[in-house]
Amino acid sequence: MAEIQIKNVAKTFGSYQALHSIDMTISDREFMVLLGASGCGKTTLLRIIAGLETPSVGEVWIGDKRVDHLPPRQRGIAMVFQNYAVFPHLTVFENIAFGLRMNKLDDATIKERVNRTANLMHIEQLLQRYSGQLSGGQRQRVAVARALAMEPDVILMDEPLSNLDALLRLEMRAELKGVLADSNTTTIYVTHDQVEAMSLADRIAVMHEGRIVQANNPVEIYRNPAAHFVGSFIGNPPMNFLNATKGGKGKWNVAGKSFSGPQSGQENLEFAIRPEDVTLNGGGLDAKVRIVEPLGAHNLVTCDVDGSLFRAVIDSDSKVKAGEHISLAPMQDRIRWFDPQTTLAVA
Repeated sequence: MAEIQIKNVAKTFGSYQALHSIDMTISDREFMVLLGASGCGKTTLLRIIAGLETPSVGEVWIGDKRVDHLPPRQRGIAMVFQNYAVFPHLTVFENIAFGLRMNKLDDATIKERVNRTANLMHIEQLLQRYSGQLSGGQRQRVAVARALAMEPDVILMDEPLSNLDALLRLEMRAELKGVLADSNTTTIYVTHDQVEAMSLADRIAVMHEGRIVQANNPVEIYRNPAAHFVGSFIGNPPMNFLNATKGGKGKWNVAGKSFSGPQSGQENLEFAIRPEDVTLNGGGLDAKVRIVEPLGAHNLVTCDVDGSLFRAVIDSDSKVKAGEHISLAPMQDRIRWFDPQTTLAVA
């Protein structure tokens, strides 16, 4: 069993606090993605789990063993890095076998594990090549195979696909998801790419300024962001936000229109809606079209609504032009509300 418990972990570098009291449990065999912008603390947290950094306070447990005082090699983990870390002077076979030889396994076991993981990653035909003869995608497959061959309790991945081009990333995402599901390992994956996070994760932990803002499955993160930051970070384009003032009972005024909303004692809230959750309809928000971007199956329309930037995804057959006024009707069940003071969601 490789359940991971992170208990009240914080990390400071001098006067800078990189992590603030992180508490999280990652289930056995779960694929957890740590998602956030550069500097949010996700790699620092991964390095603490790996044993490459020491927490200032807090504990890390893998299974029933506390590991934050143990060196990396005693934690039952394997890592895959952004820069592949494939040894140029070794063949693919010897690269995959490297950790196994360090652990002094016998030749028969090494051969069996190397062949099995090479087959899993579809690189069995490359075993006698050197890294200079491989593409970037092939080198990344070698790095993953080397980690899997160790049969670790936990695999840690630090932005492993960021050096690949768009088509290779798409291919490797699908490959990784299937392979790691079959490997029965617990995976923690760090990325700033929300598409990677949404497509790979069982759960996503969205991080901001050293804190976990929300941890949930990808659909819940997307549909029900727990804070303004999550709604603004997840989604391409992100959520639209408008000021809302209290109207009648359970009603809120947004850009001159009235919407049903939470029964809040506050006078002001933040109204939020995703660009694909509005329709081109009469009676909606008055919008002046600034830019129309044809994107194949749909158009991305950037508008001005009550002095704020507002984006809408509409059908590509819609004859909308820059400069004209349109009406955009938000779907009532997709509207989200946030407290402007705390930035947290209001039910």
